[in-house]
Amino acid sequence: MASKSLIEQAKQACAYAAVDNELKSDAKVVGIGSGTTVVYVVERISQRTDLKDTIYIPTGFQSKQLILQYGLRVGNIDEISSIDITFDGADEIEPSLNCIKGGGACLFQEKLIASMSKRFILVADDRKDSEILGSRWKQGVPIEVSPYAYLKVINDLIALGCQNPLLRMGAPAKAGPAVTDNGFFIIDADFGIIKDVVKLEAQIKALVGVLDVGLFPGMAEKAYLGMSDGTTKTLLRAI
Repeated sequence: MASKSLIEQAKQACAYAAVDNELKSDAKVVGIGSGTTVVYVVERISQRTDLKDTIYIPTGFQSKQLILQYGLRVGNIDEISSIDITFDGADEIEPSLNCIKGGGACLFQEKLIASMSKRFILVADDRKDSEILGSRWKQGVPIEVSPYAYLKVINDLIALGCQNPLLRMGAPAKAGPAVTDNGFFIIDADFGIIKDVVKLEAQIKALVGVLDVGLFPGMAEKAYLGMSDGTTKTLLRAI
């Protein structure tokens, strides 16, 4: 069997470190996000023998299937009031742990789970590490919108300064727009370098037709970044 690439080794290393350091045996409810690094989070959790009574809340179809694949107990969001800790990936993370998420079209549910969590931990490889949002992630800020309102929202985003907001398409696997688990569309809006994450998130979210926006300011407590040399870099949010 071929050995893992350096990137995959980095993802595994940071995911394992996050689980080992942050997931305590008394955790009753754990949120599981999406993305390739989160696969290693669930893999590591499945190796633990002290979490047999823990319930896992998925942020979408992908993470639900992952939880089931590893024989863990899936919970329903409408049956719990809070989550002890959530592990999730990110598309870009800056030093204060503001991040862009939604590249994989899981957005609203990820933010919902994060907002219900006492602790929100990011896991990613060092390609996602950035000095300022928008400098490395060039695809734009993902925005989940009602199909009925997508054209109106595109025009609103242009008015906010986005040069070329694009409706994300499902090709080559699907003809037409990509559709989220909520039956919504995704618009990718490139605002270039984002100097005020909080302000831009509020401006976009205030637009009629927007369900949520893939800017996550002030939500993550800690980030584990897998480095290309096999080490793990840890970032803490300044309180």
